[in-house]
Amino acid sequence: MSRKLSAGLLLYRRSNQDHEIILEVLLGHMGGPFWARKDDGAWSLPKGEYVHGEDPFAAAKREFEEELGSAPPVVVYRDLGSVTQPGGKLVTAWAAEADFDADGAVSNTFELQWPPGSGQMQSFPEIDKASWFTVEVARVKLVRGQRPLIDRLLQMLDNLS
Repeated sequence: MSRKLSAGLLLYRRSNQDHEIILEVLLGHMGGPFWARKDDGAWSLPKGEYVHGEDPFAAAKREFEEELGSAPPVVVYRDLGSVTQPGGKLVTAWAAEADFDADGAVSNTFELQWPPGSGQMQSFPEIDKASWFTVEVARVKLVRGQRPLIDRLLQMLDNLS
């Protein structure tokens, strides 16, 4: 059995707070009953699975639109490479500087038998909310396997300056 593949986009923006430039990233809180009462370690970059042979960047843009309800901004994206999450899923990501209305995000849904064993299927959003976080806060909010992407973003920005 081959490992699962996932691709996503990490948007970042710079904002001025108290005369200081602050770097923020856009994350989505994972939907469904398992994540409902969790916050720290329950956020992800907008991403989703794709199949072997599919273009991962095209999949990342498709998944962004499915999870946030809008096409990704038309800007330059830079490859952040891949990370392996604890469960073995390979996540490939691209970063771009762009703004996005997190409050207006509307996710697609998935079906899940809930409560377990009840025989009743319920619909849940893949992402139940989106928000901008400073990189320091994002390190806490992100699922553990995606945290290295923050370091890669910072390294990329250092290399660009």
